[in-house]
Amino acid sequence: YVILILAGLISLNILGFPLTNLALVAGALGVGIGFGLQNIVNNFLSGLIILFERPIKVGDMLVIDGQWGLVKEIRVRSTVFETFDKYVLIIPNSELVSNKVLNWTHYGAGVNRLTLKVGVAYGSDVEQVRQLLLEICQDNPRVVAEPPPQVYFTVYGDSSLEFTIWVHVSMPSDRMPATHEINRAIFAAFNERGIEIPFP
Repeated sequence: YVILILAGLISLNILGFPLTNLALVAGALGVGIGFGLQNIVNNFLSGLIILFERPIKVGDMLVIDGQWGLVKEIRVRSTVFETFDKYVLIIPNSELVSNKVLNWTHYGAGVNRLTLKVGVAYGSDVEQVRQLLLEICQDNPRVVAEPPPQVYFTVYGDSSLEFTIWVHVSMPSDRMPATHEINRAIFAAFNERGIEIPFP
């Protein structure tokens, strides 16, 4: 290609075409191409930043635009992100560098805290509810013993006494199943003991 370009320039010079005009055309063309390639260059440089700094890695569990998924591939221009619904997002690297990204496994898929909230009717026995919630959390096999579950009576709501539950699960993928299991157990235990969950 270099030889062909040089041969073309020499031919134009021999034919009497002034190379200064060609330089002006090439300059204008270069500016246009520069503007057109701005996003590509930005994504390319962002890809290098991701590959060297490693804020995300292949296999990391991320939340992007509310979608949970795994990083499948990091390319120079874009990153392949597969959601748990099994569709693929091709994300420009510049978005991963410039926007906030929630990475659940940056330091490994270890223990993480899950927060749940539940409200009971005014007139309920606060200590009974707290003790019951603690027992439900301790009985769940996905909840780790250390740090232990914690239950706090946090808010006098408009129609309920609201409790906040903190439990730790062994890995991020346990979050949704643990939420389901604990909420189901709370609902059953409240019905069994006549503890009311009020409507707003």
